[in-house]
Amino acid sequence: MDGIGKATIRRVTWRLMPLLCLLYLVAYIDRQNVAFAKLQMVGDLGLSEAAYGLGSALFFLGYCIFEIPSNLILERVGPRLWFARIIGAWGLVTLALGFAWTPTSFYILRFLLGVAEAGFFPGVLYLLTLWFPQTERARAIGLFLIASAFANAVGAAIGGLLLELDGVAGLRGWQWVFIATAIPALLLVPVVLARLPRGPAEARWLTAEQKAWLAATLAEEGGAREHANPLRALGDRRVILLCIAFLGFPLSAYGLSYWLPTIVRGFGVGDAANGLLNIIPWLAVAAALWWLPRWAAGRAGVRRFIVGPAFVGATCLVLATMLPSPPLQFAALCIAAAAIFAGQPFFWVLPGRFLTGAAAAAGFAAINSVGNLGGFVAQAVVPKIHDATGSDLAPMLFLAAMLALSAAAIFLIERRIPRGDADRFPVATAADSL
Repeated sequence: MDGIGKATIRRVTWRLMPLLCLLYLVAYIDRQNVAFAKLQMVGDLGLSEAAYGLGSALFFLGYCIFEIPSNLILERVGPRLWFARIIGAWGLVTLALGFAWTPTSFYILRFLLGVAEAGFFPGVLYLLTLWFPQTERARAIGLFLIASAFANAVGAAIGGLLLELDGVAGLRGWQWVFIATAIPALLLVPVVLARLPRGPAEARWLTAEQKAWLAATLAEEGGAREHANPLRALGDRRVILLCIAFLGFPLSAYGLSYWLPTIVRGFGVGDAANGLLNIIPWLAVAAALWWLPRWAAGRAGVRRFIVGPAFVGATCLVLATMLPSPPLQFAALCIAAAAIFAGQPFFWVLPGRFLTGAAAAAGFAAINSVGNLGGFVAQAVVPKIHDATGSDLAPMLFLAAMLALSAAAIFLIERRIPRGDADRFPVATAADSL
């Protein structure tokens, strides 16, 4: 990459990625805050464990149904207006959850939270195709996904503190969990409207020369893609196969997130220590998402950077319940968490090899929509497997098997997707300084 290319990528990375990462961090906390609110909310609303699990899972149902329409609207109206709508809506619904009064209201609001947030994650993936060449995209996606790792860590830290506000202003602690986590989303609406350009042509912080370089580079890549029609994209066999192949990644991620506190509690630690220990795996995830795309620089073969970590993660999920001591088991959990996420930036490069425009928006949404059904399955199936078997090993075997199946599917599918410059990552770019 020449000097103008490096300067352009550096400028885009510094101007765009911090805002997108902040938005994802807030979104992830707002979808996970229910895990902390649960500790008091179940009793106040008269929820059973099964009813709580249904309410938690309804988020993914709303998310999946509205994800593709949301992304198609984003492609039409632009990211500035549509992201502002998304974060404003999820902030308002999160605020309303603080005043849920019956199980039914909890179900409805959790479903509406999924509807409100639908399209944000795949919308960002589509947005990155407008700003980053294929060779830079895995690193940009890796930076974006780091926000979810920090969200889990931050959420674990603040959830317990907010519950301590029980009784302040006549509100219960679980209500403060929702109210406090809704405020950042609402405050970010004017920030998005002021700071997020519709595309590179509107970016006042890019020079004319940088805009011309980016437009020429992306146009050259776009010429090799096969179609831009969203309906054709949804019927493309490769999109359908990628939908199925991706399922194991969010399933294992959400399953591990759901089951991790239970396993750590089995080590004999108290609640406070459990919360602190649960931060460590997510810091390992952040480190992996930072390191692997940089280590892959200059190395051909994107497939091995998806499949390899997935098989490592599957192996460590099993080892986490079979190793002889708690420290070794916990180390295996940390490696498993990091490996589950580490290959995902490379996975999300694949749709952009053959999709562009509205088709890319629809394709990203379809793959993520089906994949997020894994979150629904994880919250519904993992506890049932444990209850049916009475074993901590059985849920981990299920998650490991699903992750390994996804890895095997990607190994077979990737060769059907057009290759090109995206199959080799540059030795060094300006973004490395981040």
